Amino acid sequence: MGKNSVKDNKNIYQLSREESGLTRAKASELLEWISDSRIEKIESGRSSATPDEVVAMQKAYKKPNLCSYYCANECAIGAENGAQEVEEKTIAEIVLDLLAALNKLNARKDRLIEITCDGKIDDEGELRDFAEIHRELGRIISNANSLKLWVDDRIADGNIDEAKFNEISKKL
Repeated sequence: MGKNSVKDNKNIYQLSREESGLTRAKASELLEWISDSRIEKIESGRSSATPDEVVAMQKAYKKPNLCSYYCANECAIGAENGAQEVEEKTIAEIVLDLLAALNKLNARKDRLIEITCDGKIDDEGELRDFAEIHRELGRIISNANSLKLWVDDRIADGNIDEAKFNEISKKL
């Protein structure tokens, strides 16, 4: 069995692998087409991971946040489009923040109708109010992404049966 690295500046890929209790050799076996030397290059920062490698590591290490990290921090398309890393929160934090954002947005729905009914945002007051509404929509999206990550984490650790979850989801 390999030894654990003692370096201080480990990147997310190395931390994820080690948290999963895998050596590079064992990870390479699970990843099949990614060699342990390739894993070392990614973990040392000498090479960037490809999207396919990140998806494979996410599954093998049971770390659903790896793709979110990659898209927000390493992907050129994500950088260009302002992708943000999904925040890991408890289910209670997600639900309470989501409900607060929905309540705030619901209270502003009449104003949203006023602002958008003519198809233009004409003055500074409308622009300010629309920017506030836009911010709340961003909060809702962020919480929806956190909820998806929360579910993916529970599936990865076996606390939610993936087959049953998918079956029920398809019926809805």
